[in-house]
Amino acid sequence: MQSPGTLHIVATPIGNLGDLSPRALETLRGVAAICAEDTRHTRQLLAHFGLERPLLALHQHNEDAQAAQLVARLQAGDSLALVSDAGTPLVSDPGFRLVRAARAAGIRVSPVPGACAAIAALSVAGLASDRFAFEGFLPAKASARRERLARLAAEPRTLLFYESAHRIEEALADMAAAFGDERPAVIARELTKLFETVLDGTLAQLRERVAADPNQRKGEFVVMIEGAGEDADAQVVEGRRLYAKLVEYLKPSQAAKLAAELSGAPRKALYGGD
Repeated sequence: MQSPGTLHIVATPIGNLGDLSPRALETLRGVAAICAEDTRHTRQLLAHFGLERPLLALHQHNEDAQAAQLVARLQAGDSLALVSDAGTPLVSDPGFRLVRAARAAGIRVSPVPGACAAIAALSVAGLASDRFAFEGFLPAKASARRERLARLAAEPRTLLFYESAHRIEEALADMAAAFGDERPAVIARELTKLFETVLDGTLAQLRERVAADPNQRKGEFVVMIEGAGEDADAQVVEGRRLYAKLVEYLKPSQAAKLAAELSGAPRKALYGGD
């Protein structure tokens, strides 16, 4: 009876091609086929290293349908690799349905570690990294984005977000509204690429720097925000979150009074009126 193959989860560079590990190259060279988010992008990567392997498209629109067929190939003895366009697969990228199906079928799933934009950014941010929460991409719709941020405002862990160039200004504005202008944050842009930048400051300062420099509105971003303080800061953040909801139904002064009573935060920190 044919032994099943292995599904290799292979990290690829996020920019600098020198970050593709020798083990990743060896793995890609040895598999029967490579499952790729964008086969055109992956074909270019393979060509750079002189590799030619069959490529299979696996993305969010076809993953459910493809998973069963790929598991059948693995069960028949083929080993396959899964890559995303950049970085570690499944981190804000497709793949978990295939991995889940493979594991359910008793297939060995083996990681080939490498670059990950979130971890690379955190390593140079200078923010607390012993505990952090990765939130991936925020919702594109403004109302949903603001609601998500409001729920995170009292989170004590460092927060990590991915963001795109065409929404970075809006996202920073919503983050400042949810967490306060003075919350420390770091923006890492185009990591490992030619125009890599890492900016730190308060959310208000970062908004100003991004707005003032068109170059800081290009590329791919990791936004990291310091967690809320465990005590007083967390009370203010929670008070602001409550106030933002209550003011939809009450007068501002009434909403601030009730939010202060419920959160323990000073009323003046929530609302500047009388």
